[in-house]
Amino acid sequence: MPFKAKIHAVTLGVADLERSLSFYRDGLGLPTDGITGTQYAGDETTPAGAVAMFNLDDGLILSLYPRAELAKDAGLDPTGATRPTMSIGHFVDSRAEVDRLLDLAGDAGATIHGEAHERPWGIYSGYFSDPDGHLWEVLHFEGVPDPEPARS
Repeated sequence: MPFKAKIHAVTLGVADLERSLSFYRDGLGLPTDGITGTQYAGDETTPAGAVAMFNLDDGLILSLYPRAELAKDAGLDPTGATRPTMSIGHFVDSRAEVDRLLDLAGDAGATIHGEAHERPWGIYSGYFSDPDGHLWEVLHFEGVPDPEPARS
């Protein structure tokens, strides 16, 4: 089974989470619950959980996540020049599907960034980079609303 032609989430790696939240919420008027996940403290190797999420039209989620935390979550050097500025998220229905799509991407020539792993908020995910270095995250998110909402 091929990779579905859907993007469900875009995560922007930001320099200042509060500033970026203010820009998107107060400046652009995007609805959000603000910064969540602050109870998940990180350390030098484990990413912290503080994130801001916006539910956009057509079920797309925009997330703001500190750049260093995004790098740690993807298994990349949080201080290096390769620190990511964004990732593209693809939701799947099961943990097994996360693992299968990471294998599929690896077989197609992607760089796999470590094993899929548990994250805060009920997420199981793994990362890969395409041949040009674009970072993708494949996610199974327990309890997340259906990424394809019913259309009226």
